[in-house]
Amino acid sequence: MIRDAGDTADALVVRSEEAEHVPLPHGGGFRLLADAGATGGALGASRLTLGEGADGARPHCHARSSELFYVLQGTVEFLLDDAMTSVEAGGLVVVPPGMPHAFGAAAGSTADLLAVLTPGVDRFGYFRALGRIARGLDSFDSLKGAQDRYDVHFLDLPAWQAARTR
Repeated sequence: MIRDAGDTADALVVRSEEAEHVPLPHGGGFRLLADAGATGGALGASRLTLGEGADGARPHCHARSSELFYVLQGTVEFLLDDAMTSVEAGGLVVVPPGMPHAFGAAAGSTADLLAVLTPGVDRFGYFRALGRIARGLDSFDSLKGAQDRYDVHFLDLPAWQAARTR
């Protein structure tokens, strides 16, 4: 059975116009597609567009979930554990639980990527908070107390800062 967002059948359908958009100052933004509550905890999904050279996520890891990234457009730089790699459109990255990672659009490139977290964690509140932080409406410290709630554990990895400031 198919259901639209808000219904209670077996399959979830989220139409483009139904997905909440959280703007980011570099012209990109989050498209909130499916939170864990809408998928019975199976997964959470979002689409992220990044302006030229913009950071997508600072270094972090997930204790309970794997994260899948599919690059729809552009080139994305990933820090995976302690190694940097670039992934172009059509490429896939799967990050296992516990692996430190970060990502952003490559220098001179915009990026568009689909991110799927499984098992799902209700993270729409996290993305909304990131949008407020990016627009200067809140501080990053406001998220530090919610790391367990969103299964996003922030890390200080100098390799990411060094790679992104070249």
